[in-house]
Amino acid sequence: MQDYGYLSVFYERMPDLLGKLSEHIFLSGISVLLGCLVAIPLGVLLIKTHIRWMKSLTFNITNIFQTIPSIALLAMIATVLGFGTETAVMALFLYSLMPILKNTYAGFDSIDPQIIQSAEGMGYSPMQRLVQIEIPLALPYIMSGIRLTTVYIVSWAVLAGLIGGGGLGELILAALSLNDKPLIIASSVMAMILALVADFILGKLEKAFTKSSNTEAQKI
Repeated sequence: MQDYGYLSVFYERMPDLLGKLSEHIFLSGISVLLGCLVAIPLGVLLIKTHIRWMKSLTFNITNIFQTIPSIALLAMIATVLGFGTETAVMALFLYSLMPILKNTYAGFDSIDPQIIQSAEGMGYSPMQRLVQIEIPLALPYIMSGIRLTTVYIVSWAVLAGLIGGGGLGELILAALSLNDKPLIIASSVMAMILALVADFILGKLEKAFTKSSNTEAQKI
């Protein structure tokens, strides 16, 4: 057990804390990014095709991942991919799908049909409507889903330490094995601060997109 205090640990172990923090940011960021790359286009596809069974099947599958306990999902994926960062990213990616998909679908579904009809009357092609009107109007909903997902993923990424996936979780586990209470607190605080910073930044972006969306709707 180390002899530093609860405040001095931030100075004594700052290189370790910053190194694991950068790993934590990578784990969380790449997982949410992959979730966006899959869930947003999938949400657009579901709202455009209007195939009820496809929507039901997709939402049921993505919802299953939300019901599996985090440790259980990590264990199942680890049996296939082994321990390490790839397993952690895969698990976090699967957890990110549902909220982003749900909010993307809700965002497009909330668009006033009269706005779409007005755009058609103005000669917009389907692709122009999607890119210039529908996506901007749905962005506040999409950003809300990304914001919520990011905060959750930052928290869940701590569990990546259980399978050697990196991040602040590894530092917390190492500190627990040594009964190093200051390092446990410091690592946990860093994770909480990261979640709060991510929530703050994405909250600002969400408000900006909401304002832009309202302006876009008034133009049509």
